[in-house]
Amino acid sequence: MQAEITVKGRVQGVFFRSHGKRQAQKLGLAGWIKNEPDGSVRICVQGPLKAINDFAQWCRSGPPGASIDKVEIIQT
Repeated sequence: MQAEITVKGRVQGVFFRSHGKRQAQKLGLAGWIKNEPDGSVRICVQGPLKAINDFAQWCRSGPPGASIDKVEIIQT
C-alpha cells in the first residue's frame, strides 16, 4: 500500500522531516519526505496499511515545536 500525505501548519524549521523519517523507519515504511515552497511538508510512504495509519496518526501531532493545521492523506 502507498499513501501521499501533505502536512500543513508550522512544520518547517522544527525538524519535521528528520523526525518523520525516523518514525517511518521505525514503522518499517519506505518513501520520502520533503519541504514544499508553500511551507507544507509532502510525504510519500509505502508499506503495510497499519504502519501507514500509525504514521499518519503521528503526522497529526508531529515533533515538538510543530503546530499542525491540516493533514491530507491520499491512499493508493
